[in-house]
Amino acid sequence: MEANIKQVSAVLSAPAPHMVGDGFRVHNFFPKGYKIKMSPFFMLDYNSKIVFSARNEPRGVDVHPHRGFETVTIAYHGAVAHHDSAGNSGIIYPGDVQWMTAASGILHKEYHEPEFSKKGGYFQMVQLWVNLPAKDKMSRPKYQGIKYEDIAKHDLADDAGTIEVIAGTYEDTKGSASTFSPLNVYNARLNAGGKAKFSFPSNYNTGIVIIEGSIEINGNEVANADEFVYFKNEGTDIEIEALENCIVLVLSGEPINEPIAQYGPFLMNTTAEIQQALADYNEGKFGYLE
Repeated sequence: MEANIKQVSAVLSAPAPHMVGDGFRVHNFFPKGYKIKMSPFFMLDYNSKIVFSARNEPRGVDVHPHRGFETVTIAYHGAVAHHDSAGNSGIIYPGDVQWMTAASGILHKEYHEPEFSKKGGYFQMVQLWVNLPAKDKMSRPKYQGIKYEDIAKHDLADDAGTIEVIAGTYEDTKGSASTFSPLNVYNARLNAGGKAKFSFPSNYNTGIVIIEGSIEINGNEVANADEFVYFKNEGTDIEIEALENCIVLVLSGEPINEPIAQYGPFLMNTTAEIQQALADYNEGKFGYLE
């Protein structure tokens, strides 16, 4: 067993926060906060739990383009509404997931849901950018709005807790979201003293965000709320134990071993493709959004 343990590379504290628009106060764990390799996950913005005061005009991020990747927003507290130029719109509440495939190009805006904005309150979210393989970057945009009650759930033995399988597979439970490359996204909600085991191929890039509470990993490392645990690309097995009631976001995926060219909200393979994305955006090819 010992030889198969996926060892912790580092327990990383949340980098200093910055604002995205006026509605999201985020800690960027990667690629800017820490230069770690988490492909197919390109970016992790974590809005740690804060209180937003009540106001009539919802805070948020105005219209912006995306091409070449997917945005995955996971809600823990608060509510976010969104619209895109493909005609999709929706609201995510705690436990819900918004999985948007920008692919060939989309205009998007996201903001605090108006009723939440009027009341104010706790707000906590994660947004991931998931890279797309080159062959899929120019596919049609799509949207998966996944309600909490529709997320596949795997109950652990001994009342340890529940694994919510957003994407990928946990034991025999298949995730709710469809993906373009092999990856796993889980929320593990564990009761104090509860244990959960995970097994991922040794080459998969793997990390855990502690959303709430604290955990012990592989019997020897402790990680607390708002920290990110980064694993080595060797071994397969991870065991976590909840030191108190906790929520942890587990990410693991097969690396996409292709060149990356990034400019702002565009994530492509070459500089020429970035220039094409800018030209297409300026020519209105991403559609229209008020």
